[in-house]
Formats: sequence, C-alpha cells, structure tokens
Amino acid sequence: MSFLPRAAAVIGLFVLNGTFLFAQSARPYRITVDLTDAPRKFLHAELSIPVQPGPLTLVYPQWIPGEHASTGPVNNFTGITFTADGQVIPWQRDDVDMYDFHLDVPMGVRTLDAKVDFLATAAATGFSAGASTSANLAILSWNEFVLYPAGSAAAAVTFEPSLKVPEGWKFGTALTPVSSEGNVTRFQPVPLDMLVDSPVLAGKFFKEIPLAPEVTPKHYLDVAADGPEDLNLSAEEISAFSNLVRETGALFRSRHYHNYRFLLALSDSVAHFGLEHHQSSDDRVDATTYLDDDLMFLAGDLLPHEFTHSWNGKYRRPAGLATANYQQPMKGNLLWVYEGLTQYLGDVLAVRSGIWTPDQYKAYLASSAAEMDHRPGRTWRDLEDTAVSSQILYDTFSHWDNWRRSVDYYPEGELIWLEVDTTIRKQSNNKLSLNDFCARFFGAGGNTPPEVRPYTFEDLVKALNDVQPYDWATFFHERLTSKSPRAPFGGIAGGGYRMEYSDAMNSYIRAEESTERGMNAWYSLGLAVSDNTISDVLVGSPAYQAGLGPGMKIVAVNGRAATDELLKQAIVDAKGSGPALDLIVENASFFKVVKIDYHGGPRYPHLVREEKTPDLLDDILKPLAKHTAVASLQ
Repeated sequence: MSFLPRAAAVIGLFVLNGTFLFAQSARPYRITVDLTDAPRKFLHAELSIPVQPGPLTLVYPQWIPGEHASTGPVNNFTGITFTADGQVIPWQRDDVDMYDFHLDVPMGVRTLDAKVDFLATAAATGFSAGASTSANLAILSWNEFVLYPAGSAAAAVTFEPSLKVPEGWKFGTALTPVSSEGNVTRFQPVPLDMLVDSPVLAGKFFKEIPLAPEVTPKHYLDVAADGPEDLNLSAEEISAFSNLVRETGALFRSRHYHNYRFLLALSDSVAHFGLEHHQSSDDRVDATTYLDDDLMFLAGDLLPHEFTHSWNGKYRRPAGLATANYQQPMKGNLLWVYEGLTQYLGDVLAVRSGIWTPDQYKAYLASSAAEMDHRPGRTWRDLEDTAVSSQILYDTFSHWDNWRRSVDYYPEGELIWLEVDTTIRKQSNNKLSLNDFCARFFGAGGNTPPEVRPYTFEDLVKALNDVQPYDWATFFHERLTSKSPRAPFGGIAGGGYRMEYSDAMNSYIRAEESTERGMNAWYSLGLAVSDNTISDVLVGSPAYQAGLGPGMKIVAVNGRAATDELLKQAIVDAKGSGPALDLIVENASFFKVVKIDYHGGPRYPHLVREEKTPDLLDDILKPLAKHTAVASLQ
C-alpha cells in the first residue's frame, strides 16, 4: 500500500497538503501494451476507461518518481483516438497544460476506449529516462501510455494490465502474471502508482538468473541483450550480485517488497541510465559491460545504487517528493539525502559485495571528490540550491558545467554522508556507525510490502540523534549552504586519508579515457577532450586563461596533427622548464593559435593513507554479511 489509503468500493475524497484528490470507483481501468513493433521503435496500446457522462479531463503523467523533474514524454504520445459504443469521441488538448486532454462523455456511456501510440525514439547516447528499444529488446515504462482522470490519487485508480510481446521474446517485471495466451500475458490488477512503479524488460535474448537463493523474498537478475554473446556474465559477477542481496539485508535488516528484479538491458542501441522502483530497477548499460573490465568498473555502482533506492527513495522518501499523483510538482530540497546518501551507500555496498575492490572505490572516490573540489561555481551556488533546482539541471549540457554546477548532490552528498559515518564512529568510540542509522531509519516497521513513509529534515536529524547525539542540524546546514571554493573533505580525513595529486594515472580516470575515447587534463591544463573536441574548460585554469572554450576542436599540438597521446606527451614535455604548449584550434570554421604556458606536468587525484589516524574508511568497506563460495553457472 502507499502512504495514501487505497480506494474502497465507493467514491471518496482524499486530502494531501491542502489539495483535494478524488478516489475513483471500484471499476478498474484496463491497459494492453503491444511491443510487437518495438524493433522499429513504434509502440501501441489500448485502454478501457470507466467514465460518467459529462465533461472529463484525462491527464498524462508529468512528474515521474525518481526522475525529479517534469519529464513525462508527452511529445512522443501519439495517435490518440477515443471511442464509445463505436462512435469517435472528440478531444481537445488544454492550451496551457499540455498534459491535459478534455472530452465530453455522451449520455449513457460508461466506458471510454482509447487507442494510443508511443514513439520510443530516445537517443542511445547520453543520459535519458526515455523509452528505449532495439532490434531485439525493449524497455517499457507504463507511464508512457497511461491516462487517468485529473485530480485522482494514483493509489486510488486500479489498472488491469496486459502485455503483448514479439514472438519468441521473454520478459521480466515485478508485476504478477495471472494468465498467458500465445504472446499475450495478463497481470494481477494493481493501483496506478504500482503500475508505473513496475517497468518491463523484454527481449529475444533473455536470461533470468536467481540471486542469493537462500534469501527470502526472492531476487532475480533479468538480463536482455542485443545478442546472445552479451548474456554471458561470469560466475564471479553473479556471485557478487548475490552478495549485494545479502549485504543489503545485513545493512537495512528489512525488505520492503514481495520480490525484487534487477532489469538489466545490455545494449548499444538504447539510452543508458538507471531508475529505481520499489520491487525492481531499470538498469541500462553498454552491450559488452560484463565482458569488459573497464566498462564493468565504470558501471559497478549502478545496480547497488538503484537497489539501495528501494529503501532510500521508495520506502522512505522526502515529503516533497512523496506526491499523490503525477501532476503535482515535486520539491527536491532533500535530494542530497535521496540521491547523495544512496550514492554513498551504493558505492560502499559495491565494495562490500565484491563488485568493486577497495582500491577501485578509492580511485573512484578520489576522482569524484577532486571534481567537486574543482567546481568554481560553488562560490555562487550552494549545494542546497542544486537540489532545489534539480528539475532544471538534469537536461543541462556539459559545457561550462563546473561554473553552473549540475546535480552535484550525488557526488558531494556522498562526501557529506561519508563524514556523517566517520563522525558517528568517532563520537561513539567506533561502537556505532551509519549502519545503525540505516537499520533504524530504513528498516523501521520491519519487513513490509511496498509502501511510502515520507520524512522531513527534522525527522532525519531526530533519527540521527537517536543513534548518536550531535548537532546534526548545524552540521548539515553548514555544508548545504556553504559558498566555500573547496569541497567538504572531512569524511576523507575522518576516514584516515588525504587527497594528493601526482603524475600517476588514477585508475578510474584511465577507465573513463579508455571507454570514452578522450583524455582528462582537468587538474593540469584545466580541460577535458573527447575525439579532439574540448568537452569542457575549468574556469580560472591555464586553458581558460588561454581563451579556450567548450566545443572548440584541437587541430594540432606543437605543430603536429592532434591526438590524445600527443597532447598528453606535450603536458609531460612542458613540465618544469619545458616548452609551453602551442595548439591550433578550430571554432566554428575559424582557426587560431593558442599558447598555454603551463609547466606543472600531469596531475591526477589519489587518496593517500594518513598512517597516524584510524583507518575508518577501510572499516566502512568491510562486508557485513557472510558470503558464499562462487558457484559455476549452468
């Protein structure tokens, strides 16, 4: 159940935050989605909507949980036709709110039938929460097809969903099948909030892998791939994901789902990202991720992050994000908890589970922390504003991102929560930790079905004080509102480490360069390059002072045709008393010569152990659960 009461078999009225929300009658809505055209990115659906005669406004979901913005893809919602008793019912879009559809239901009509299409045309590059399909797989989010009456609480509208897949395809979803006929499957009726919370992964090349079989409720890794060769995850990788299930049980001491499915799409033809749900996660990565060590390193935190959200973000949710339906705007001021704490816990769980090694995590943390420490925009925009502004930051371009700041509550939130963890450990003489807070705050109520328990900043502070008394309110306010040019490194120091820069390559940055065909000279010249094109320039850096900017293309380095290797070598050669760098750059078909008078050599961030302080970070990374031996896959 949700935090709102479910609708009974009568028409009722809910009130949330002063807004009246109408509960619908007991008659269910029906929806059938047809994926047989998925290979050409054209999806179809039919809906049956119980109605009453008179004016009716149907709405298309706008604010999608987990996306933290007004992202409902109404621009790809097409082919909309309404009929009743065989007659076409005209509709008109609202001329202000593009998500509203107005109709007049004729007398005597009790059911409205709709046919709609969805264009699954999201780009396969960058980050997108849009629908994605390829020749052999499809990811379905039900909100892409749903219409429901304006003013309704999502928990009060019941849907009977069905799914049609191409011949020979299989699928995974948290929904419960009740019958199958041919390639059509009917599912158990669910409230709208749980329907939208239960995406489907379908594909021709599909594998269901049970995880941690001794654990109840049951967990599965459902994998769909562009080709059969990409489904060959190793026994060690499957073992690590099973350990992730065990580690979350040891950390949260509770589970808030009937069963859980990791829906993992391995494809180079779909948008890559992750989205959390109560009983599943929508995880999309490169086709060869689990066959390539660098790709696996870079994606190692994805499944732990989205799984952690089942507790932090789905079960416990900031009050401003716990809206009653998908038209009510969300408030992101606590996203440094929702996402920042999840970033921290997910990364720690990746190490505890064996997905990452401790050294890999430290390389990642050094890279992430260094980036936050080189964000000059922090002198005008505090971290709290990045959370409040989340709805306008997800779609921003990377150019000058270090000055604008983006969704920094992920990486900087991780630094803050690392400091919370080390502070609890120090204040309690290492008898308590953030593990204890997680068990109490996210495990409250014990094992439960999916539900939402909203919280406020005051609730969070009280829960921390119940674990370890401290002035947590001031602790957070100082870090959230700081305009300091430096990132909060208290957790790194408290963990027994310090940040240093050297010419030795950071392994996480090396993996990024290897997979993204670029080079990171952020901490030397102050620029990042991909395919000889400058992707961003650090404000105030040598590259910035030389007049370089994002989008410019480096044509030549010291008189030779530019390559990543030549640029790297030029930085090495310039160290000390070596020659300054001479670049020829192109900017919208105009060329100029740029001289960068930099002599500091390559610089990469690393965590270095402070031998005289307790090694709390390594204590944090130790597993909590008992791990089983790696078993061979059949």
